[in-house]
Amino acid sequence: MLEPIRSFFARAMALDASTSNGRSHAAKSEPVGEDVEQTRRLHIAACALLLELAYADDEFTADERAHIEAVMRRHFALDEDTAREVMRLAEQERENAIDLYQFTSLIRANYDLGQKTLLAEVMWGLVLSDGKIARHEGYMLRKIGNLLDLKPGYLADAKNRAAERIEGRAG
Repeated sequence: MLEPIRSFFARAMALDASTSNGRSHAAKSEPVGEDVEQTRRLHIAACALLLELAYADDEFTADERAHIEAVMRRHFALDEDTAREVMRLAEQERENAIDLYQFTSLIRANYDLGQKTLLAEVMWGLVLSDGKIARHEGYMLRKIGNLLDLKPGYLADAKNRAAERIEGRAG
């Protein structure tokens, strides 16, 4: 189970090294070595949580997949191929997971309050993207928020911002 993740990290780090054009990683202010692996683990964990929400209503649509891919590219600055690979790995991890704790504990330990709140906003954006909140989606999002140690007020604020953003695009 870990081998696909390790090979993905090895390929990603080799790509980072080959595209640096002689510049040091420090000059680019990008993660280096173990930091790259930790960053990728966080990306996979966040993506697994998004996928869990997408599957909460027993219907994972093409629109939800596109939404998650766009989020991975925009918020994590990933190219299209890397975003898809992270999604594939997150899907495997999600399917093999016993519960959400392995994902939420990693994020809780590494994200500050602002990052966790932004992730909650992204999750609400996914839930609201089809225009309705299924009972299981709302429950799952509140459960994830609780596991991330986000107080209900932060979740409510994140929901309102996501709704405003969606209404702004529709209007």
